Amino acid sequence: MRFYYYWVAVLVFILDFVTKRLIESKLEIMEQISVIGNFFLITSHRNRGAAFGILQEQRFFFIIITIVIVAGLIWYIQAMKKSAKPRLLIGLGLVLGGAIGNFLDRARFGEVTDFLQFNFGSYAFPIFNVADSAIVCGVALILIDTLLSAKDEKDRSQNGEDKDQNNHEQQPV
Repeated sequence: MRFYYYWVAVLVFILDFVTKRLIESKLEIMEQISVIGNFFLITSHRNRGAAFGILQEQRFFFIIITIVIVAGLIWYIQAMKKSAKPRLLIGLGLVLGGAIGNFLDRARFGEVTDFLQFNFGSYAFPIFNVADSAIVCGVALILIDTLLSAKDEKDRSQNGEDKDQNNHEQQPV
């Protein structure tokens, strides 16, 4: 399928947009719905900062940074689309869709709607959304691709060196 990496981004963006608007229309801020006991809750929350609530009230900063990141992602996707493995392009599409999803909220409202809350005993993981999940999964795919590509390159390089050494040894002096 042509341009599947952009379709991944569009799918993430739509899913993120729909879920955020649903939470905003159905729940009051900090209202919760238990999905799996106290382990998994849908909790309506607004975040004016970045991951884990850092850099609160830095709307202009986030808008500029996101524009730069989105432009960089699109440039990199275009540069790599013919030579990259699908896992890299899917990872980039996930990050792109998530970045645009959170960007839209920050640009329009000055905050991002978060709603997925997981508790591990007494530890409450910071509340997040579909865009955040896509970004994390996309970065994981990019890292996996980087590690596997480095391993493949190392294997090719070692095999190439072995062939060169064997060719040199077999030639009469």
